[in-house]
Amino acid sequence: MNPDNIKIVAFDCDGVMFDTAEANRTYYNRILNYFNQPPLRDEQFAYTHMHTVDASLDYILTDKVIREKADEIRKTLNYSSLIPFMKIEPGLITLLNKLRPRYKTAIATNRSDTMDQVIQEHGLDGCFDLIISARDVARPKPFPDPLIKIMNHFSVFPGNILYIGDSELDEKASKAAGVPFVAYNNPALSAEMHINRLSEIEILLKLN
Repeated sequence: MNPDNIKIVAFDCDGVMFDTAEANRTYYNRILNYFNQPPLRDEQFAYTHMHTVDASLDYILTDKVIREKADEIRKTLNYSSLIPFMKIEPGLITLLNKLRPRYKTAIATNRSDTMDQVIQEHGLDGCFDLIISARDVARPKPFPDPLIKIMNHFSVFPGNILYIGDSELDEKASKAAGVPFVAYNNPALSAEMHINRLSEIEILLKLN
């Protein structure tokens, strides 16, 4: 990875831009509670943290009848009530302010119809040049489609994008797209660089 080649800095959402553990667990537990199902087990929560809502519901609701009804229940849930449970990652706003306008900024997330509301509620409107959610691609992560869409949008090469993620899906998507990957708070991942604070990106790109 050559930092001098980077033109776009792209972020995963959950676990990178926000600590969403409490919000996500509450969301899925509300659905499970409706069907008198036990709360999420740890391995179920780990899955929902990375995957799309559709894939997550497929995973935690094995009864086909309940699974079909869950889509209707989803529509009745007010996600805005969960947004206060989301905690913006320390250093994110500072990093975004330092990146722009020198670099383009993007998001590649497996969230779907909640992303716009999350951005608005946390005052991040205008902070990103492009937001790619699961609804914007045929194949979400771990497929490379979100990162390829970012690449095509800005007419750049894989080496021009730096992707910051925290999960195995982020790692696989980056490798498949040929995009340099920075692992955030997850030393188990294979990455060009591991960081524990977003401010380390400022050092990498010599923003200070």
